[in-house]
Amino acid sequence: MDRKKLYSIIEKDTQHSRMSMSYDYFMFLMILISIIPLMFSKQTLFFAFLDKFSVSVFIIDYILRWMTADIRNPQKSRVVAFLTYPISFMAIVDLLSILPSVGLFNKAFKVLRVIRLLKLLRILRFLRYSRRIETLMSVIKKEKMVLLTVLGIAMFYILTTALIMFNVEMNNANADGEFVFKTFFDALYWATTTLTTVGYGDISPVSDIGRVISMISSLFGVAIIALPSGVITASYLEELKKGK
Repeated sequence: MDRKKLYSIIEKDTQHSRMSMSYDYFMFLMILISIIPLMFSKQTLFFAFLDKFSVSVFIIDYILRWMTADIRNPQKSRVVAFLTYPISFMAIVDLLSILPSVGLFNKAFKVLRVIRLLKLLRILRFLRYSRRIETLMSVIKKEKMVLLTVLGIAMFYILTTALIMFNVEMNNANADGEFVFKTFFDALYWATTTLTTVGYGDISPVSDIGRVISMISSLFGVAIIALPSGVITASYLEELKKGK
């Protein structure tokens, strides 16, 4: 099989759509299989087999994509395409999801359980094999300036309300006699959960002024969270129409 045909299969080219779709579904299944052991605290021989088998497939996939890097980036020279592929976003995700299973991190990071956390990066591989997710990612990329603006507004509002609430409730204690906001991080946590209208209730103001601020923050939170939702929905529908 020549490299161009290989590339058309692993990159969803219309010329070999059936083979490409079969490859996508197979890789999708491998990702699911690789995630199954992470759902259990105890690791068995069967889980170890699933992990090694799926990682072997990921390694082959990584090599095949590296082999066709110059076809993926025809605007670059062949050498540059091969050299720059390992530092591309998805290549880094692929590599970081593979390395923990080949034993490179076992001794250094076992205590911190970084191995399992890095394996969770395999979930990001879905970005490559799901066309719907690809569409969503293109929408986010298209509307990134609007979304970044909304994110900036949200961060500014979180910081402002956290500062206000921390100073208002600094010396106030709850029914257990403990201070409501022990640190500024507690205020940031409260401001974030309030802005997103989640409000877990584990931290809440006790003074009347604090409760008024909390109500205002919740109202603004509904408005701020609705902004990106509307932008993404409208742009996503537009992309679907273009696809049809």
